[in-house]
Amino acid sequence: MEDHSTPITNPKQLVVVVLLAFAIPITIAAMISQLVTSGEKGMHDNPDLIAARIQPVGTVVLAEATGPKGMLTGEQVFNQVCKTCHEAGLAGAPKFGDKAAWGKVIAKGEKTAFEHALSGFNAMPPRGGNSELTDDEVKRAVVYMANQGGANWTAPPVAATAAAPAAAAPAAAAPAAAAAPAPTPAAAAPAAAASVDGKAIYESTCVACHGAGVAGAPKFGDKAAWAPRIKTGMPALYNTAMNGKGAMPPRGGNATLSDAQVKAAVDYMVAAAK
Repeated sequence: MEDHSTPITNPKQLVVVVLLAFAIPITIAAMISQLVTSGEKGMHDNPDLIAARIQPVGTVVLAEATGPKGMLTGEQVFNQVCKTCHEAGLAGAPKFGDKAAWGKVIAKGEKTAFEHALSGFNAMPPRGGNSELTDDEVKRAVVYMANQGGANWTAPPVAATAAAPAAAAPAAAAPAAAAAPAPTPAAAAPAAAASVDGKAIYESTCVACHGAGVAGAPKFGDKAAWAPRIKTGMPALYNTAMNGKGAMPPRGGNATLSDAQVKAAVDYMVAAAK
């Protein structure tokens, strides 16, 4: 009679066999339990959670609506333009809410304050650097800041928007409007490109400090001042512009600017300094 042989020839193989003897039945039992207790996949999911998981990663915004020209309130102009210098009191600008600093401005009267804001004064460029602002918008911003500093001035009123007359147009005009061809999605492309205008962003926001080199900001077109900054690379310049550095607030103080707009402004200033 031949001796029977066994595949287990050493202790290591014995350990493996023992572990498999426990692991395989447990795995099979778990799979059977899962099959029995689970229903159709996803049947108990919350619809709101499903919608949240499958929503688009991002959305496209072509531009912020700013309303008709001349319709900005004093607070809106302050947040978009004046805040850059007046919030921190850069280059001698009376700090927002500082009654002692604004007391000197108020003492000179509204007429002088308006004239300085419209024509420029010391380091402050005309209209705060935004040539698109109307006289009334500039005056509203001055009144808004002065009143926060203790004045009791009256701002030019914001007129009714042009939307009201348009809504009251004769019904006869409706067929003509309906006949106009609907814009195609491709028409949105020029609008998106136009919204990222480095020169426009510079003139509306950055010029307040970079136009005159306020608070250590490299002056526009000054190659010597820009050279060491350009040497650090564009990613570093973009990061500084978006997050702020030293006296410069994030996004030049205009939080409504998108990353693309900030980068376009940086590109414009760098190109002028090369």
